[in-house]
Amino acid sequence: MLIVDGVSKVYQSKVREKLWKTTYKEVKAVEDLSFQIEPGKIIGLLGMNGAGKTTTIKMCTTLLEPNSGSITVDGYDAVKDDRKVKSLVNMIAGGERMLYWRLTGRENLNYFGNLYGIKEATLKQRIDLLLKEVGLEDAADTPVEQYSKGMKQRLQIARGLINDPKYLFLDEPTLGLDAPIAKHLRSYVKTLAKEKNKGVLLTSHYIDEVEELCDEVYILDKGRLILHDTPERLTASVFKENSLHIWVPALPNRTQKELEKLLRTYHAKMEIKQSIDLEEIEIIIKTEQEITSSVLALLSNHQLTVLKLVVEQPKLEDAILHLAERRIG
Repeated sequence: MLIVDGVSKVYQSKVREKLWKTTYKEVKAVEDLSFQIEPGKIIGLLGMNGAGKTTTIKMCTTLLEPNSGSITVDGYDAVKDDRKVKSLVNMIAGGERMLYWRLTGRENLNYFGNLYGIKEATLKQRIDLLLKEVGLEDAADTPVEQYSKGMKQRLQIARGLINDPKYLFLDEPTLGLDAPIAKHLRSYVKTLAKEKNKGVLLTSHYIDEVEELCDEVYILDKGRLILHDTPERLTASVFKENSLHIWVPALPNRTQKELEKLLRTYHAKMEIKQSIDLEEIEIIIKTEQEITSSVLALLSNHQLTVLKLVVEQPKLEDAILHLAERRIG
């Protein structure tokens, strides 16, 4: 298990006060952060830009040392046993970084494999396997500068797996990718966690991606952990209400009054909207309880035809936007 325990990271930032005077101030990138990554689990690390996500990844992958707290990977200290920890972790970043464009795909993997000290026979076998897994067999000996964006990202995945890491850090892995390629990558990440038992930490601004992949989500704000739970429970903790939208041809006064009476018993709120062409009415009901069947039964008793019905449940994206607005406000 990878354990982050009370970790903080402070930077010294330059502040120019006058033309010839510069002072320094402390900037807390991460403050007293704790979480765990278990093999086979996908953890989401979310937050606005500057929340401390990339700094956290760099500390977990031994690229930065924390000012306080500890990070252990299967019992090895990320500072004292950094060489051992490096063999257990790897990172895949979005965009087109961390590759040498003038080298071929195979040469890139061979170079990074040698950095990890992998034996030649093992490395050759692993490179062939990874190129096949990411669908780059036919382009293995083509310079990376001739790869498409999707091919480069697939090679990034192979590079991130070259040392067969037990824990994988994905920093915006689908950034700028076309939808079909991003979908394939998400499927592959699931396979790595659920079938190959790798612990995965994911940062992403694509919230649908987080909802689809993550078992748990940690939300950072200015370096501090503010929420932690499953995507479903986290959303429910921010938003208690669901929205029921019903479209009907008309809403007679008698029906509206009986509907209002019914909703009062559920402590539900109702809003009525008339369409521009006056051909239909939208009834919007917000409630914490399940009342769809009761509302439909009432409308049916009044011989009203339901033209359309939509039940809207809050999504993780809504929760994060709400938290961001609350922070700014």
